[in-house]
Amino acid sequence: MTPSVLNRPANQVDGDNAAWIRKLEARASARYAWHYEPVMAAGKRRRFASATCPDDLLVAATKRQEAGEQGVEEPFWATVWQAAVGLDWFIETFDLPGRQVLELGAGTGRAGLAAALRGAEVTITDGMTDPLLLAQLSTWDLPNCHVRRLRWGEEQLDRKFSLILGSDVTYNRKFWTELEVAMRQHLEPGGVILFSDPCRLIANEFRDWIGPRGWSYSESHVPHCQDAHRSIRIMQLRLA
Repeated sequence: MTPSVLNRPANQVDGDNAAWIRKLEARASARYAWHYEPVMAAGKRRRFASATCPDDLLVAATKRQEAGEQGVEEPFWATVWQAAVGLDWFIETFDLPGRQVLELGAGTGRAGLAAALRGAEVTITDGMTDPLLLAQLSTWDLPNCHVRRLRWGEEQLDRKFSLILGSDVTYNRKFWTELEVAMRQHLEPGGVILFSDPCRLIANEFRDWIGPRGWSYSESHVPHCQDAHRSIRIMQLRLA
């Protein structure tokens, strides 16, 4: 059974927070191996909760699929993709303090964390609960950052956002229709969507697919921090 996301304590009593964190850590540990590691986000050094063996999680999921188990989802969330790092760099130029920001398909929430550290009011979402346990552990001390489950096309939040972020959310065309539903449901009038990817060919197809559906499209590029010969593409989308 998939665990629910745990609500943060309503008060700020240190003992309550400590008990909540221990419970969250235990719940994550019951699901998979994970650890804390240092990362740079928004130019700040942070402790970040990460899956320890992403490849092992993928192999285990593949074996369950091959055995005929239904509803098994690939744990691509377990890796922090460079597209999220590129998105962190790109939003540095945005006026973020107080801005309502939504991260779609966040995995462990690397891009959303960067926006929250820059002062935005951030909601980190993913359709799977496993990564959101780690996202909560990475952001528990940020009162301007909230973690929610959101299954595209099935669930909807009760607010709209002026900025929507997504890193490597366009890699599978079978999810595009549901992704666009979530985009339309949650983007406030005049808002902008930023999707990042490492210039995958499939994202070129997404660009050609999304344009005729009433979206204006432009793109920028930032350096790929692990490969000087590649770049991270930032797709900027607005309702036309």
